[in-house]
Amino acid sequence: MLDRDRGCLRRKKRDLFDQMGLLMEDVPEELLVDIVNRLEQTADRNSVSLACKRLCAIDGEQRHFLKVGSGLHAATEAMTSLCMRFPNIKKLEIDSSGRQSNPAKQLADRGLLLLPSCCPSLTELTLSFCSSIDDAGLAFLASCPNLRSVELNFAPAITCAGILSLVVGCKNLSALHLNRCIKVSGDEWLEYLGKFGKLEDLSIKNCRGIGEDDLIELGPGWSNLKRLEVEVDACHRQSKVYERSSVDKWARHQSRFKNLRELRLVNCSVAPGRGLSCLLGGCEALERLRLDMCVGVKDTDMVALAGKSRNLRSISIGLHPQYMAPVLLTNPLRLTDESLRAIAAGCSKLEALELSFSDGEFPCLSCFSRGGLLAMIQSCPIRVLALDAACFFDDGGMEALRRAPYLQTLKLAECQGVTDVGMQLLRRFPRLTSLELRKCVGVTDLGLKPLIGSCKLESLTVQGCPRISEEGVRGAARTVSYEHDSPWIH
Repeated sequence: MLDRDRGCLRRKKRDLFDQMGLLMEDVPEELLVDIVNRLEQTADRNSVSLACKRLCAIDGEQRHFLKVGSGLHAATEAMTSLCMRFPNIKKLEIDSSGRQSNPAKQLADRGLLLLPSCCPSLTELTLSFCSSIDDAGLAFLASCPNLRSVELNFAPAITCAGILSLVVGCKNLSALHLNRCIKVSGDEWLEYLGKFGKLEDLSIKNCRGIGEDDLIELGPGWSNLKRLEVEVDACHRQSKVYERSSVDKWARHQSRFKNLRELRLVNCSVAPGRGLSCLLGGCEALERLRLDMCVGVKDTDMVALAGKSRNLRSISIGLHPQYMAPVLLTNPLRLTDESLRAIAAGCSKLEALELSFSDGEFPCLSCFSRGGLLAMIQSCPIRVLALDAACFFDDGGMEALRRAPYLQTLKLAECQGVTDVGMQLLRRFPRLTSLELRKCVGVTDLGLKPLIGSCKLESLTVQGCPRISEEGVRGAARTVSYEHDSPWIH
């Protein structure tokens, strides 16, 4: 009896699926395409494609982004199958990070050979930890007619010859990101891009063969560049010595930097006699600037920046330990409040400010003061303020922020001078909606108590603050994120 009922149930399910299949055939193509395109999660699209052959075909035609991870077996053969199924891919990411120890299972040069023919619409390509791909593989990409963006993350087999073939073949290349490409040097390919390319976005991170001053080989190409990111391995910051003629080239091209909108320098040497020092005084269109652990930056550089970059909207400065050493407190090659006041006077559109200090050997010393910060708050429409290990910022600084009419987001990390007294002033901040506290040992539940039930904050993030409990943040904002983890305290 039970088996008969189960068989009947199975027949009913099969009949129902048959009916759904008939109904599916009656659905207009345009409606199915719209339904598939509304699915944002890859897992949802994968599930829908299993429902019927028609949806599978539509998903194949409408899939424009594909990410291939380390779980891909027989990588080259599998890539062939995927590219055949998804011929209209525009953005492709291949990550072999889980396969470094077994090159035989990684995507090889032959896997890139099929991209020009099978994926003619490809515009963005990212290759991560693909150690089996060398210059021959990049040469295949030169036949991709619409390729505009290429990102290479840890490509140890690729040399400057491969990069040159890529930039020569891809006439529409506008973005090139190189990260830990240890065999790539900066010579012919940079010069070619400068003369014939259309590069707008260049990122070079931890590529030991490319020196900071090699970038001047872009020459006329600087006029096209809108975004530049240079990150130097800290252990190789000053491994190359440049002649005076190289610095003179930077000075001659200074007028070409005027279209640069975003500049990010990490672990770079921005000192007199180094080419990058010319950048800060020539970027008229600059909107976003980040200087992280750069040595040699001084007040005169920031004054020059403020005089040129009138459209600056965001600035982030992460100070190297050299700026906090007592022996350098009178050294002219350092930053002081003069820099902050110059930015306050010249950059009237500044909306985001981030200052972070190395928590190294001299944590109690700072080259900035509350007065310099106050000058920026009073002169610029600062909406986002982030301070990390800023020993000059305390409850008095919180009192000063009450006069920041535009401040919406405040992020404090390791600001040990801020206590409950300063926190209790938050309700008087006119527009504050978001607060982040990380490793602030001076704040307790009592400091956040006035916020509970006040509907003042939209979001509150507390991480690693040992004197704040989970109960103490409950109800202090509409959205609360809490992590008590504090092993950093010794």
